[in-house]
Amino acid sequence: MFRPKLPAMPQPTGLVTPPAVVIEPTTITPGAPVPPLASVASAAVSSRPAVQLTPGTALALVGGGTAVVLVVGTVLVSMLLAVAVTAASVAVCAVVLRSLLASQHRR
Repeated sequence: MFRPKLPAMPQPTGLVTPPAVVIEPTTITPGAPVPPLASVASAAVSSRPAVQLTPGTALALVGGGTAVVLVVGTVLVSMLLAVAVTAASVAVCAVVLRSLLASQHRR
């Protein structure tokens, strides 16, 4: 009752064909020429388009970065303010409770 019931693996139905691509093992010959890395790197660099920043794009990036910094700063300052207000209210509650308990012991 408490043991899980695992489903049985279904057997394939119909015609099963082996994979069409057969990978043949190859031999590695020591001393085979290795292409220099500089030519491979230059080919990879030349195939990518260069990123060009126009003055408008640079201004948009600076404006976006400034907006992100201002928003994150505002959120962090508001969280710090919330913690400070909570701490102040807890301190006021502690002082009030202390004074109430001290006045009960005097009577």
